[in-house]
Amino acid sequence: MARVKRGVNAHARHKKVLKKAKGYYGARRTQIRSAKQAVEKAQQYSYRDRKARKRSFRTLWTQRINAAVRQHSLTYSRFVDGLIKSGIRIDRKNLSDMAINQPESFAVIVTHAKKSLQSLARIGTVISRE
Repeated sequence: MARVKRGVNAHARHKKVLKKAKGYYGARRTQIRSAKQAVEKAQQYSYRDRKARKRSFRTLWTQRINAAVRQHSLTYSRFVDGLIKSGIRIDRKNLSDMAINQPESFAVIVTHAKKSLQSLARIGTVISRE
């Protein structure tokens, strides 16, 4: 049986890793063992942080909405409660964008949320009196 030489495959694998390690410092860029470890760790971080980025954006949108809603003398949680009760279904990304770029439209949504909160508060006081 003939001998199998695997140098070509190994070289191709090494090239693939070293290409991903481009831009790293020192041995992490040139030596295959260090580069392989660095690339693996970088891929772990990138996988983890793709998930974390979604969480951090949602937090940012919530903070922006909260700041915009407080100008209308309402808190974020009360505002979201009002949106749910009024049947307005807009995601936080669009609400945040609207609060920044279209404050007039956002003010209309806030007034709708306030009205639904007030009307439900009146109903609650009527029921509790009886």
